[in-house]
Amino acid sequence: MPCHVCETCGTQYADSAAPPARCAICEDERQYVGWAGQRWTTLEELAKRHRLRVDVDAGLLGIGIAPDFAIPQRALLLPTGAGNLLWECVSLVDDAALAALRERGGVDRIVISHPHFYSAMVDWSDALGGVEILLHEADREWVMRPSPRIRWWSGDELALSDDVTLVRCGGHFPGSTALHWKDGPRPGGALFPGDALQVVMDRRHVTFMYSYPNFIPMATADVRAMRDRLARFAFEDVYGYTWGRNIIGGARAAVDASFERHLRAVAA
Repeated sequence: MPCHVCETCGTQYADSAAPPARCAICEDERQYVGWAGQRWTTLEELAKRHRLRVDVDAGLLGIGIAPDFAIPQRALLLPTGAGNLLWECVSLVDDAALAALRERGGVDRIVISHPHFYSAMVDWSDALGGVEILLHEADREWVMRPSPRIRWWSGDELALSDDVTLVRCGGHFPGSTALHWKDGPRPGGALFPGDALQVVMDRRHVTFMYSYPNFIPMATADVRAMRDRLARFAFEDVYGYTWGRNIIGGARAAVDASFERHLRAVAA
């Protein structure tokens, strides 16, 4: 039986003879049901209309769907002290992308920031040899295709190595996670925040939203808590959720200024 994929958010569901009646991810107020109503596809059908773009984004190998499908995130390969990490996931798997990953030493673990990017994580794990998928337990209810390869972590921090730490930022989802890579990919380190904080179009600031498509602001208490959790981490770069949405150089100062700008605006 096929595993159906929501065409609006890209989430893959457990195998079933017929598509689910609804997509719980899209019916949540952080997302939305497409204007044409709930629509489904499968990986096989998706591959007929789309391919994977394998490209370099600010020095890191990126993988995304072309033309854009659902939420247009891209995954990144991070060659860290914790092994080769596939940061984030997409809704399509193909041989060219797998070959590109193998040429760079393969993938040791998949790490995903929040439920909107879970996509086809189980198929990716299968294709990569059954690697572990690391998710925060606070978002357990949003896994639509369970797998024994999912490992849940808890708390506000998890050190994967001396140079890689996962930080529970919260706000967008209770378990929204950022990855801090102290030693790379450039001197000064980098933050990979998913949508916990999002690089905006000027690429000089970030923003904080509970729902990005529906423009629901993040609770002020959550923004302050995120600022506190990230305060001890130094980084020169922030890699955003999609191609080119990065702050390269001066990112720590940009994030600090963005926290202040946001809190000043909501207090006005």
